[in-house]
Amino acid sequence: QVQLVESGGGLVQAGGSLRLSCICSGSIFCFDAMGWYRQAPGKQRESVAASSRDGNTYYTDSVKGRFIISRDNAKNTVHLQMNSLEPEDTAVYFCNTYPRTKLTWGQGTQVTVSS
Repeated sequence: QVQLVESGGGLVQAGGSLRLSCICSGSIFCFDAMGWYRQAPGKQRESVAASSRDGNTYYTDSVKGRFIISRDNAKNTVHLQMNSLEPEDTAVYFCNTYPRTKLTWGQGTQVTVSS
């Protein structure tokens, strides 16, 4: 059974940090490049960061210098270290393959940044 399970979200003040984790299981696509996506209320889901299996990374401009993506290939886990959080980062965060999303979306994890 294919699963994407995200965790680590929460409520944090502006300037704070959170570390998100995503476990991918049950699919050969878990070996693909993996990305973090987010969806804020009333907005479309957008890609935030991604990492290939060999460590090449991508960041959307708004998070460059603040977020760091990493992955543990042995555990099919991908993390997103989020620093200097801003209220604009408030969203539900999801993981999936990148750039094409090939897996059923998980529940996501809510990140709320208060000003």
